[in-house]
Amino acid sequence: MFTSLISRNVRIGEHRTSVRLEPELWEALEDICMREDLSLHDVCTEVAQQDRSGGFTSALRVFVIRYFRAAAAGRDVRSPVMALRRRAA
Repeated sequence: MFTSLISRNVRIGEHRTSVRLEPELWEALEDICMREDLSLHDVCTEVAQQDRSGGFTSALRVFVIRYFRAAAAGRDVRSPVMALRRRAA
């Protein structure tokens, strides 16, 4: 089944950019934000601060997968976000 990409404007620090993701990934990011009590912009800023070989959109997809894999494995689901915060410090 083909899913259309949805564009949204997000902030990475003070920089505003447009990101295109599948609706399911936007929903997953919103769920992470609610669970972690963070804004979408906070999560985007933290993800952008990671070292990555691909683009930012790809980094967001990987972040969502890692987050929910940790949750499915019964690990502390905050750990991916907290790891990002430690790297940024």
